[in-house]
Amino acid sequence: MARRTKVYEGKAKILYEGPEPGTLVQYFKDDATAFNAEKRDVIDGKGVLNNMLSEFVMSGLNQIGVPTHFIKRINMREQLIRAVEIIPLEVVIRNIAAGSMSKRLGIEEGTRLPRPIIEFYYKDDKLGDPLVSEDQILAFNWASHQDLDDMVALAVRVNDFLSGIMLAVGITLVDFKIEIGRQFEGDMQRLVIADEISPDSCRLWDIKTGQKLDKDVFRRDLGSLTDAYSEVARRLGVMPRNATPMPKPKLMN
Repeated sequence: MARRTKVYEGKAKILYEGPEPGTLVQYFKDDATAFNAEKRDVIDGKGVLNNMLSEFVMSGLNQIGVPTHFIKRINMREQLIRAVEIIPLEVVIRNIAAGSMSKRLGIEEGTRLPRPIIEFYYKDDKLGDPLVSEDQILAFNWASHQDLDDMVALAVRVNDFLSGIMLAVGITLVDFKIEIGRQFEGDMQRLVIADEISPDSCRLWDIKTGQKLDKDVFRRDLGSLTDAYSEVARRLGVMPRNATPMPKPKLMN
């Protein structure tokens, strides 16, 4: 295997230089983290599942005209993506109260919200990714007024799409996180969905039982994370019902 140039390594993924200018290879690791990486583990097959599930969602978004950085899946653990400039904000869309919202506002987990609520968090692990206001975003020049309008519009469209495909297979989309990047074409820029959309970045509950099918399984020690993610993949038709994720191969830099 040819040696590749590593561009960035995060908690769950590694980015390498791509085969063409303006492209990157995104590698999905088996690492699982929670509580700002205070809890860590390596879970065989997690990266494979997230790669396949994110491909499914990103491809679907591309097909309905929601722009993403996704080009194609290369193999079981890697995707070819467009290089973008990541806006330093996490966009969280909440349909049902859960997690930090329940703790912060004293709202019982599972309470359906009167409408989807969009929140922005400043991407900084050392600060714990704090919740920030639109005024703060504008004051510190993390994004412009137009960027914020476009980000909200993208988030709403992703929520509509993701809620629909999950509802069709008996899953409630509680909330999810997206990252958005700037893609430059000459002097023009457009905002696109970046990073990944998978059970790592969503809260997913079985409609009938309320069983958690997302990273809360790891956060709260509720069982097997790969079993939960595999169930989501099987329901969506991403992997056959008798299949199991491939183990992690030896990684060469």
